[in-house]
Amino acid sequence: MLYAILCYHHEDVVQSWSKEKHDQTMANLAKVTEKLTKQRRLGPVARLLPTTAATTLRKDQEPPLVVDGPFAETKEQLLGFFIVDCQSLDEAIETARELARANMGGSYEIRPVAQLDAGDLPA
Repeated sequence: MLYAILCYHHEDVVQSWSKEKHDQTMANLAKVTEKLTKQRRLGPVARLLPTTAATTLRKDQEPPLVVDGPFAETKEQLLGFFIVDCQSLDEAIETARELARANMGGSYEIRPVAQLDAGDLPA
């Protein structure tokens, strides 16, 4: 089963990291993603740009309203995600724990994914 591991953190904290801390965190995460790749369990991974670059389409009114910024006001922001193939929720939790050891702080939300369409983007 596919699981999305959604990465949340305080955006201002992450943006204040030194180049060294950022580079070390990315190197730590690369070790985990390399392992998942070798196991053929890693799907798409994406890092979102800051919420200041976000645009929201409010669809609860007619016509829908487009506004700058994210819709939700939360303490932690969604910064990115991993799609992983796991045999069980327990395996997905263990994968999230590995990612957490590589990237301290924030939280990971683990959600099963129902794939609707593989898409047609180039690899």
